[in-house]
Amino acid sequence: GGSGAGKGSEVRPGSAGPLPRAAAPLPGPAWQPLPQELLSTSFRCETCGEEEAKYRCPRCMKYSCSLLCVKKHKLALSCNGVRDKTAFVSVTEFTDLNLLSDCRFLEDVVIAADAAARDLSVHRPTTNKFINYLRNRARRHNINLKTLPIGFTKRRENSTIFNKKEQKFYWHLKLVFPHCHAEYTLKRVPEDKTLTDILKPYIDPVESDPVVCQRLKIYTMCPQSDVQILMKIENREQNSTRYNELDASRSLLENLKNKVIIEYPTLFVVLKKLKNDMVVLGQGKHIFISCYAILRYFS
Repeated sequence: GGSGAGKGSEVRPGSAGPLPRAAAPLPGPAWQPLPQELLSTSFRCETCGEEEAKYRCPRCMKYSCSLLCVKKHKLALSCNGVRDKTAFVSVTEFTDLNLLSDCRFLEDVVIAADAAARDLSVHRPTTNKFINYLRNRARRHNINLKTLPIGFTKRRENSTIFNKKEQKFYWHLKLVFPHCHAEYTLKRVPEDKTLTDILKPYIDPVESDPVVCQRLKIYTMCPQSDVQILMKIENREQNSTRYNELDASRSLLENLKNKVIIEYPTLFVVLKKLKNDMVVLGQGKHIFISCYAILRYFS
């Protein structure tokens, strides 16, 4: 029912109506049509800057001309292309469509909560058994692995496993690049992989992906000796946040020993030359990090 605007069609800037869905299929959520007042205006693709735009991302409102540019934009900006249903809308801009969107969002929340309550796998005893097993294996390596209650985002995201046959961990890992406001999630990272090898696809000038390399240009342009890998020390008072500096030449497992991990490791890749707010334990020096990163990751 309804007009279906923004759901099954995309609108070309400067055209009078929607393009057929089969004309340029895109994976994931459908992209938004342009507002009526912009239909007569021509827009350039904000990724390649050459072709006329055909799509607009419902999350970051960037214009794209093709499936290739859509994928590049998502990777470069770490954008999932999904409209933020909880984004703030001022009273003066609030319309019937916003009200309808809020009602549907609340309905989805009720459905998701009901489904979770009915999901026996969430409440089965083996879940706790598996978690306890991971904790015990981590303890043997002098790692204090702590888990959050079911329902927390980090608990749901965590894909860490222990391979009994190989007798080693495969960690869920998050890399945060504060100076570029970028983060990347890695799944099943073997414990014996060095931090240098883990970072190569991101900041190595030769081996990194071209799109990622451009996104993290400030890192790839700096010598490797200027790159510092930090991990937040858990269980400290909020006003006394400190970080451990990790050894990039050593394995992930060796770096995690004698540390507290909540669900999975989060590594902050910073540059020594940009100093300000992050205090490294035992060094008495600070590493710059933006207020955006502080509010997002440490609040």
